[in-house]
Amino acid sequence: MSSQQKKKKMIQAIESKGCLLVYPLENRKEPASLWSELYPRTKMRWEWDQEGDNRVAEMWVLREELSRSREVIYAKWFRGRATFFSKEVFVNLLAYLGSSRGEVSLPRPSQEALDSFLLDSPQSTKIIKENLGWQGRIMESHYNRAMKPLWNFLYIVGFGEVEDSSFPSLNMAATQNLFEDLWLKSQDLDPKDAEESLVRILGEENLFLKYARRIKKST
Repeated sequence: MSSQQKKKKMIQAIESKGCLLVYPLENRKEPASLWSELYPRTKMRWEWDQEGDNRVAEMWVLREELSRSREVIYAKWFRGRATFFSKEVFVNLLAYLGSSRGEVSLPRPSQEALDSFLLDSPQSTKIIKENLGWQGRIMESHYNRAMKPLWNFLYIVGFGEVEDSSFPSLNMAATQNLFEDLWLKSQDLDPKDAEESLVRILGEENLFLKYARRIKKST
């Protein structure tokens, strides 16, 4: 199967399931992942050396390409892990969580970071830290605390990577800027209707839905 065929299959899986991790958690069946969709009978091994499964690294590359496709949405969401959403699920999550209607009270550092993304998106990890004066190891925990609510409530999304350090750095963008149509559409959805749609698409016992409910309760 070519890379293009794999990307097409990955997009189809995301749109069918609504929400998928990139890699499984400890090879568990739930929550569902792209790996388990493409390789359902194969345990994933994290070894990245010459003895490792090259499909693991290949999927990471395809993840980066998919994040720039605009056909699906990518975020560090479920427990801070790489997560893809269909547009339908993403719109309903925005409405359910209240993000697009301004119902979430963000901590000041998180709001500062969001304001920066709204002014200029996308930004890499290195650039957002420079813009906010959050460089250095001493500010790393401050940065992580500030970014967590932005990911949880889907104020920001991932959009490819850039080579701005020794390792590729995730490019991040304000959802309101990059997916303005979805942001505006979510504002017209009633939160209860959005939750019912999520139950219909994902299932009442779905771990992604349960995670969204925990986030909602934290507000």
